[in-house]
Order: sequence, then structure tokens, then C-alpha cells
Amino acid sequence: MELYDAIMSRRSVRKFTDYYVTDEEINKILESAQWSPSWSNTQCWEFIIVRDKELMVKISQTYSETNPAKNCTGSASVLIALCAKSNLPGFRDNAKLTKFDSWFMFDLGLAVQNMQLTAHNLELGSVVVGLLDHKKCAELLEVKAPYELVGILPIGKPVEFKKTGPKRREISEFTHKDKFDKR
Repeated sequence: MELYDAIMSRRSVRKFTDYYVTDEEINKILESAQWSPSWSNTQCWEFIIVRDKELMVKISQTYSETNPAKNCTGSASVLIALCAKSNLPGFRDNAKLTKFDSWFMFDLGLAVQNMQLTAHNLELGSVVVGLLDHKKCAELLEVKAPYELVGILPIGKPVEFKKTGPKRREISEFTHKDKFDKR
């Protein structure tokens, strides 16, 4: 699959078949994270691979009641807990270098995008789950400071691939020329 086609056709998936995602497929997904860009090559990301079905159910119980991913987590073949070391990117010698102290979120986002595109290329589906009780989920997975549990990535074989996605803003709506608010 060409990269542009993968970007244009990838969709969030919340319904999975009983297909077993292989360790080889998981390693390809993780390798795509490994080669993601990061602040000063700090590679702040950490991932927990969860296959234990009981633990997967407990993790889904930390999701908000209104989270549509609550139901799909139990049917996913694997969950990848998305974690990052929060005091690494944007810092040097424990001193904050920029206005923003959450560059770990940016770096983790780049890695997760690569992971999702790789999963899609392998004909697997995924959805980023961020609406959850982060503290409870981190306790379940024994994630401790300075690491943060940011989200969960359920992965599996989609019941169906949706061909179209939600409406997107026109490029002209989010593009400026030379200065902000000059369309």
C-alpha cells in the first residue's frame, strides 16, 4: 500500500474479528514506532503489550462509560498501552527548555501514528483510546512516574473496513498565508 493511500484510507476501528494478531505483526508495528522522529532523538515512548484477556477487561473498565471503545477492547487481539517518559523531551538537565512541557505527547503521537499506519498496512485495525481514568489504568499496568500512561491502542482484524470517514475541514479553513488569519 502506498503511504498516501494508507493515510487516506485508515479509519478508527471498534469492531474486531477473532483473528489472532501475531507476534511478528506486533513487532512490525513496534518497529514503526522505533523509527519515529522525536525531540533530540530522546525516544521517550514505552509500550506495554497486553494479551491477557482478564487484564484487557479490567483495562476497559477504566474507560469512561460513554467511550465507544469500551466494547471493542475485549474483542481486540492485543492492546498496546501507550506510555511516555514525561520529563525527557523538551528538557535538558531537568530544565524545561520551551514554553511547553508536554513534548512527550507530541513525540508519542508521532510514534502512534506510525503504529496505526503500519497496522492498517497489515490489514489490521486500531483506535486510540484516551477517554479513561488514567490513574486507575496506570495502577493496573504498574506505570510509575516519571512515566505517564497516555492511552490504549486496541488492535485486531476489522469486521469491516469503512471506505469513507467523517467530513474533514477544507484546507482553506486551516491554512494561513504568511501570518495568522490571512487566508
